[in-house]
Amino acid sequence: MPTLVRPPLRRVIALNARTGVLLLLVFGVVRIALVLQANMTGSYQAVSIVFLAMIALPWVLLTREGRRDIGLVRPSRWRWVIPAAAAGAASAVLVHLIAAMLWGSTISSPFVYISLSYANVPAVLEDGDRLVFFIIFAIIGMLFSPVGEEILYRGLAHEALANRWGNRGAALIDAGAFAVTHLAHFGLVFVAGAWAFLPLPAVFWFAAMFLASLTFYGFRKLTGSLVGAIVAHAGFNLAMNWVIFYLVLV
Repeated sequence: MPTLVRPPLRRVIALNARTGVLLLLVFGVVRIALVLQANMTGSYQAVSIVFLAMIALPWVLLTREGRRDIGLVRPSRWRWVIPAAAAGAASAVLVHLIAAMLWGSTISSPFVYISLSYANVPAVLEDGDRLVFFIIFAIIGMLFSPVGEEILYRGLAHEALANRWGNRGAALIDAGAFAVTHLAHFGLVFVAGAWAFLPLPAVFWFAAMFLASLTFYGFRKLTGSLVGAIVAHAGFNLAMNWVIFYLVLV
């Protein structure tokens, strides 16, 4: 489909399975390396740059028709946008509830460990400060990763993979890649100056991220747009931050 790729790039790239796999590998490896580094340093600025690069990809690689093809259009079914946010939020709360039942408030619970990566948050939070920090982290969490990751995983990579394996196969592949990448955020943990791998919590987190990814894709299909996936992902991150600031950091 040469009309989908910008003219200067058509000789070296196409919206096909090879491109989809390459994008997932390159962004996945870079993302994992930067997140693991950030887990040690507490600085996540470089990770934000990766999200910005994901957001820029369609405008760098694709024509207007190509951007439409990957879902960068207005929703054709707006009635599914609010349910998308609700489903994403419910998914995050469910992840926390199950993890809390299994591992309590230990670092084996994903959101407990992730809360440790929140730099500049005081150990003791007053109610006013709690709200301020929640708003700051919620806004960041609802902008960078939902937009960047959904453009890459449910948009560009998905359409490239679907040209060979169909929508179902592509959804499973990009969900798997999404889940593997998120093991850098939890599963392989950095605590007290040392790395450790948590096998059962990692399996749980991988499954949770895999299912969340399929949920995001489902709302892309229901809305007819990447907006559905982005809103569902933003809902997940909003609820995750609510859990962290009002149930974990207490």
